[in-house]
Amino acid sequence: MHFLPGAGRATFRLRKCLAGGQGALFRETESGLRYADCSDPSGSAMVFDTNLDLLLRALGSDRPAAGDQNALFTLASTQMPRSAQDAGSGASQASSSALRGLPTYLPPPRWIAVRQRFEQFHRNLALTPAQRLDGYAKRTGVVNCLNRAYYGTALDTDHSFFVGSWSKDTAIRPPRDVDIYFLLPVEVYHRFQAYTWNRQSALLQEVKTRLAQTYWNTAISGDGQVVLVNFGSYSVEVVPAFALTTPGRYWICDTHNGGSYRETAPWDEVNSLEASDSANARNLRPLVRMLKAWQAWCSVPIKSFHLELLAAEFIAQSPWRLRDWFYFDWIVRDFFAFLYHRANGFVLVPGTWEVMMLGNDWQSRAASAYHRAAKACEFEYQNRIMAAGDEWQKIFGTDIPRGA
Repeated sequence: MHFLPGAGRATFRLRKCLAGGQGALFRETESGLRYADCSDPSGSAMVFDTNLDLLLRALGSDRPAAGDQNALFTLASTQMPRSAQDAGSGASQASSSALRGLPTYLPPPRWIAVRQRFEQFHRNLALTPAQRLDGYAKRTGVVNCLNRAYYGTALDTDHSFFVGSWSKDTAIRPPRDVDIYFLLPVEVYHRFQAYTWNRQSALLQEVKTRLAQTYWNTAISGDGQVVLVNFGSYSVEVVPAFALTTPGRYWICDTHNGGSYRETAPWDEVNSLEASDSANARNLRPLVRMLKAWQAWCSVPIKSFHLELLAAEFIAQSPWRLRDWFYFDWIVRDFFAFLYHRANGFVLVPGTWEVMMLGNDWQSRAASAYHRAAKACEFEYQNRIMAAGDEWQKIFGTDIPRGA
């Protein structure tokens, strides 16, 4: 687990335990469990949160002393010490007999809003049926135009497929770009090989011109690797591509530095994400969608593709990776700490293993998101639902409910 600078390992650790659908609090020291209330005394349903020091630092205060207002550090003082439990088995049995039948003290449930909050947040991010139909309609119109231009047939989907968030099922609302590959005939490749300078730029400009014949009243631009058709509700990013002899591999244009072709493996990217999502209790795609909401709300200068690869790397080592919505407050908090420490690092693209540098322009926003998430987690534990919601909304915007 990664921590932000100056944070140490917590001595007291929080556990979340599902007992009848509610959370329970445990306090543990190096000498062992000192307080427990859970229907599973074996502890098999319990997990640790070792970031409590970080939560307190994020709140701007040191660890409170015993007897302070934070009940986390005082619960155990009311429990019988382990040494007293072990001393005098006869007296212990007599005491147990005397106490048998008395009502058991149950602490109030904790984290009561987490599951509902993050479930609703995820539902709020999903594209509506109308938005999906609109995206498909924009794609079919663009592809039909290019099929007529390059193949002489008015086909809506042939020689094309979705890439990016639409192929990986990580798209969120409000709608973003629809990314598609359009596979050009090999003859087009040979024709542009006759160009002596930046064949790739010339190719993009030709595709742009062909689209403009149909979409003459729509802003269209071509640069880098794509031709962008700027519709009102969606922008369609068309990636002209050539299929290679290796199945699932393509050449796409790169107009930078005089122009070149880049090999890509988009289906390997899809398969990699699906494998990671499947191996981690289907928690990866929801996390990616939430991170895209953060990226949009806080104008984070990091690519969505980079967030996706980093999220897959993070979730594979998260202690909460096989848990459900009840743990998503900790999942997103810990991701921001993980992300902070990846500044100036790199990610590898599945399939081609291309190295992509991450830079650090986004690092301060990751630190800010972490501290707000840590504060929100503390409020969630205290059942301060609205206060937690205020902090979450500073990270994700109004798609995450303030209440629950």
